[in-house]
Amino acid sequence: RVLLNTFVLTGGTLLVTVVLGAVLALLLNRPFPGRPLVRTLLMSSFLIMPVVTAVVWKNMILNPVFGFLSWLTQTLGGTPVDWLAAYPMVSVITMVSWEWTPFAMLILLTSLQSLPDDQIEAARLDGATPLQEFRYIVLPFWRQALEVVILLETIAVLQVYGEIYASTSGGPGLATTNLPYFIYQKAFAEYSIGVASAAGVIAVVLTNILAVFLLRMISRNVGEKTA
Repeated sequence: RVLLNTFVLTGGTLLVTVVLGAVLALLLNRPFPGRPLVRTLLMSSFLIMPVVTAVVWKNMILNPVFGFLSWLTQTLGGTPVDWLAAYPMVSVITMVSWEWTPFAMLILLTSLQSLPDDQIEAARLDGATPLQEFRYIVLPFWRQALEVVILLETIAVLQVYGEIYASTSGGPGLATTNLPYFIYQKAFAEYSIGVASAAGVIAVVLTNILAVFLLRMISRNVGEKTA
């Protein structure tokens, strides 16, 4: 169950951050009034400490009594939901995605700004729609940047601990217990040092396998471009 939670948390966070990061990068690549301010505000969540993020989301946004979502639901005539109890994994994925979406956005935006303008102009002159422009020009150009985002975020999200500790404490039950929090529980709460050490070995092996796989994929793609 702990391994499954770890994979769900990592995969869900990667999916949300890459999609939202790509959308925000495309929006910020277009000139509009106040763009520097918007870019700064969007980057701010990446600079907040994990425990602070969890406390803010737990008490100010997701709290079923005085949280923002509770107030919004009551204003619309609905019944407030205790998100951390009813949808714990979704809540944790949302917190972690809120932190890491700016990272994906920044990497993809930097890559997008290096895209030659003549390619876009040529596609538009040929009658390409915005969807075709994204599919055949932007997305292939983003390939290496996406691989870097996936590699770094995978390694980082596999080590998520502070958000879980400060929001759900791995619960309800084992609903949000991932490998790092499981190791903490066994080592410092139950003093099962042997189990914690075994889980630590699994975490190291799992991280190295994923890192080697992703690095080989990136190296292969770089080699293809060089050739």
